[in-house]
Amino acid sequence: MIPSRYLAYYMILGVVKRVLPFIVVGLAACSKKQQAYEPTDSAPVAKEGYSLVWNDEFNSVGKPDSNSWNYEHGFVRNNELQWYQSENANIANGVLTIEGRREKVKNDRYDSSSKDWRRNQEFAEYTSASINTRKKRSFKYGIIEVRAMIDTTLGMWPAIWTLGESKPWPTNGEVDLMEYYQVNNRGAILANAAWADGRMRVVWDGEKIPFSYFVKKDADWATQFHIWKMDWTEDYIKLYLDDELLNEIDLSKTLNADGYNPFHQPHYILLNLAIGSNGGDPFATAFPRKYEVDYVRVYQKE
Repeated sequence: MIPSRYLAYYMILGVVKRVLPFIVVGLAACSKKQQAYEPTDSAPVAKEGYSLVWNDEFNSVGKPDSNSWNYEHGFVRNNELQWYQSENANIANGVLTIEGRREKVKNDRYDSSSKDWRRNQEFAEYTSASINTRKKRSFKYGIIEVRAMIDTTLGMWPAIWTLGESKPWPTNGEVDLMEYYQVNNRGAILANAAWADGRMRVVWDGEKIPFSYFVKKDADWATQFHIWKMDWTEDYIKLYLDDELLNEIDLSKTLNADGYNPFHQPHYILLNLAIGSNGGDPFATAFPRKYEVDYVRVYQKE
């Protein structure tokens, strides 16, 4: 029989033993959730049957590695508002930050007589950055993973994508692991592939998932890092977000008019933050904006 003076002690001990496992699980869950808001400092995870052939963890300080990355410059595509410049892409605290700014920059290609929108605007009112691995790092088949925190504010159009090395767009093939922009005035996340038909017009195999779908699952979605993945073989391209399949492209159907398949050639990687155009009107948006990339990893079969 337990002496009465020890009874309370054993009762408390019993409660602690019963509750402790739940406390541990709860703390683990909180820790896991917290990590979603932070860049990872862990080494790339091995994948069975695959080798890591190239990666950038963005663990340095300063500019992106010039052995791997190029910059786009000026007005480039889609009647977007931003002027692309290298100053807006910087690495610190374990992430690449592509910053969108509201600032006036003179167009060094300005020509008042030109009909090209890239040349007939004397100034840009916004700046951002677009970097790519063209002619430095290209890949044919395998798995590309990018962990990033995107900016979903009105006017922003962040993207993770690839382009084929050979032929002009769209005959070179385009894969959008991620685009975020406005569809019918509502935010959406896109997972696409594009090629050309017989008249050189773009053909899309795309999925547009309302952003509300992700926010309903997690109200804090926009303030967390997420993993976009492209699983690419000779037969298909599968595009995932946090291991959820968003789109599967059958590569037996992705033929240009001349029979060329742009997804049977090496592709290079692009990361950019566009402003305006499909991103919506940024006039009422506060700046600066930030699109953060934790890492880019490429695996290929052994």
